[in-house]
Amino acid sequence: MEKIKVLLVEDEQTLAMIIKDTLEGQGFLIQTAADGEEGLRLFFDLHPDVLVADVMMPRMDGFEMVRRIRQTDRRTPVLFLTARSAVNDVVEGFELGANDYLKKPFGMQELIVRIKALMGRACTYTQPAENEQTFYEIGHYQLDTRRQLLLHEGLKQELSHREAEILRRLCQNRNCVVSMRDILLDLWGDDSFFNQRSLHVFITKLRHKLAKDDHIRIINVRGVGYKLITE
Repeated sequence: MEKIKVLLVEDEQTLAMIIKDTLEGQGFLIQTAADGEEGLRLFFDLHPDVLVADVMMPRMDGFEMVRRIRQTDRRTPVLFLTARSAVNDVVEGFELGANDYLKKPFGMQELIVRIKALMGRACTYTQPAENEQTFYEIGHYQLDTRRQLLLHEGLKQELSHREAEILRRLCQNRNCVVSMRDILLDLWGDDSFFNQRSLHVFITKLRHKLAKDDHIRIINVRGVGYKLITE
């Protein structure tokens, strides 16, 4: 099995070395950067499998670095490391395109599990079962889950893995409520409060992407989940 290539962008050098040594001991390939500017350059030079990045860094913070990366790369999983606990900070990270976050201080085993989970979800998605439906009609839109694309009148919008998977679940249960807890356990691994907020951000982004067809609605059934309605 190919080793997972990780780009670690962390300005705390002691922590960066601990993470690097630990992950290399577990069979990962690790490249480090000490700030967002260096991280941005190395990301496009190395094309890592996973980006692990601190939020607060000199020269360019993690949020700005990921914002620039997501202008051209929507697929590479991003895991933020953060000492921040405010809900708005976490939500901002997800809005910029992060796939997961880990609060400092954290255990090395938890970091390893999170990275493997991100890679596992990506691999599962890129190799769907032969009998799995991968194309859906949604009003005037078409969803191609295999290529993670939303099509409308010849125009293509790239979707992140989670956007495509959330929308696929809504399509499969059209006009029925999809449990928020089921989505969170499937795609995030737990249904914590922060992950609930993250899911709501993804739903809001999907509403914007589907906004050109007035007959499509994604409604929130409070405390239960979400429903895709096509009239």
